[in-house]
Amino acid sequence: MSPAPERGRAIVLMGVTGAGKTTVGRLLAERLGARFLEGDAYHPPENVAKMRAGIPLDDADRWPWLEALEAELARSIAAGGTAVLACSALKRAYRDRLRRAGPELRFVHLWGPEALIAARLAERRGHYMPPSLLPSQLAALEDPTGEPDVVEVPIDRPPEVIVDAILTALGEPPPSARP
Repeated sequence: MSPAPERGRAIVLMGVTGAGKTTVGRLLAERLGARFLEGDAYHPPENVAKMRAGIPLDDADRWPWLEALEAELARSIAAGGTAVLACSALKRAYRDRLRRAGPELRFVHLWGPEALIAARLAERRGHYMPPSLLPSQLAALEDPTGEPDVVEVPIDRPPEVIVDAILTALGEPPPSARP
């Protein structure tokens, strides 16, 4: 009888638009030798059109998207790999849906002052999420403080330093100690 394949793990970078989920997520995935998943790429065209028009998504818009993300995370974990997902995961119910992918999932809440995030959004080009939706995202965010599989990392530093803080918060060995 052959041993069961080793299960992988997943890290979800969560937070409001402009918190740096994609930038930090790509760097984190690179550092971990992981697969990066851009949550925005899983939105159906109808969701993208709403956001582009400045209309906040509601739960009915988000559930099919979250189901697709959960399925992708579950596949990655079952295959034994590491996945890093950039996904807002604003509400506890959304995080709970993603948790169904497996116990090997951890969340990193990227947070910062509204003024800093608004300034970042004002400089961002080529993204369908307009800065006008930041207030609705902040209103929808259910603070994950105290959830046992969530670490919180401030975003007021360069992305490389944020990745170092994430690795430390997750208990990852420093790069020099990895095989």
